[in-house]
Amino acid sequence: MIATDVRPAYVPEGALAVRVASWLNDPRDVPFVSLIAQCLAWQLVGIVLFFLGPTAWWVAPVYWAGWGFGFLDRFILMLHCTSHRALFKDRRFNNIIPWLVGPFYGQTPESYFAHHMGMHHPENNLPTDLSTTMPYQRDRLSHWLHYFGSFIVGGIPSVALYHYRKGNTKMLRRFILGESCFWLGAALLLYVNVHATLIVFVIPVVAVRALMMAGNWGQHAFVDAADPANPYRNSITCINVRYNHRCFNDGYHILHHLRPRTHYTEYPVEFEANKAEYGKQDAIVFQGIDFFQVWFFLMLGRHDWLARRMVRLPGAPARSDAEAVAFLKQRLAAIPG
Repeated sequence: MIATDVRPAYVPEGALAVRVASWLNDPRDVPFVSLIAQCLAWQLVGIVLFFLGPTAWWVAPVYWAGWGFGFLDRFILMLHCTSHRALFKDRRFNNIIPWLVGPFYGQTPESYFAHHMGMHHPENNLPTDLSTTMPYQRDRLSHWLHYFGSFIVGGIPSVALYHYRKGNTKMLRRFILGESCFWLGAALLLYVNVHATLIVFVIPVVAVRALMMAGNWGQHAFVDAADPANPYRNSITCINVRYNHRCFNDGYHILHHLRPRTHYTEYPVEFEANKAEYGKQDAIVFQGIDFFQVWFFLMLGRHDWLARRMVRLPGAPARSDAEAVAFLKQRLAAIPG
């Protein structure tokens, strides 16, 4: 199976693109600047809702449709990419995504960075990772609901306590500042227009955190109890799927944990060059589906559906569909901490 997610790296053409590229650390990231502009434009619709009063709820479905299907997934993965690789040469401009755009797309400022960069990657889904999937039976809806509920209720204090105990004082200050500014701002806006505040800021935060927990669950659903620190065996990769084209090759999650600073345009090429190692490590690679579909069909208990979409890697043990189902179930079992 060949990864068809390969796309030519962006090369700036035209005076404007070349000028924009000169502001960036990597000229391949010019499309992010365009996406920022698009997201800012859609935010204007959200701002208009504050002038509508209770009738904002009539416009909310249209706003959420454009927000969710037009921009949300691409924004979250832009935030992800630019957290790992700073976008602008001028550090001040790197605040645009988390502080100016993020609050309109369910992201409290600095929280994603503090959680993902400051905690998740260093802890690598092991028991010390606050978002670890290991203690859960990862094909049970009740276990995912507990996972999500724990994050919603205790996520903010847990991340703060983690950085306090680790002595990450700068990260802790950033995290507390971002959360405090967002929720204080939301509280003040409730007095301006409670309806628009719920539509534009509060509901999106809850929805996005649910989506991110479902995505993380799918990314780390299949864990080898004998080698849980090995990214080949605690993460999955999804290839040949529309999600990768929209979301900057986010499906290549194994490589992302192996080499977090790799540019997203390099992921498919690296996978093709190292398929033998993926096979040798008995890694789980799916084709034609993304992490959210993995999560959804796990909740339905459709291991057979997932097994049929597994890539048979060179060097991996040959398995029938029934054996593939048994293999997947083995990797889904809860692992006591």
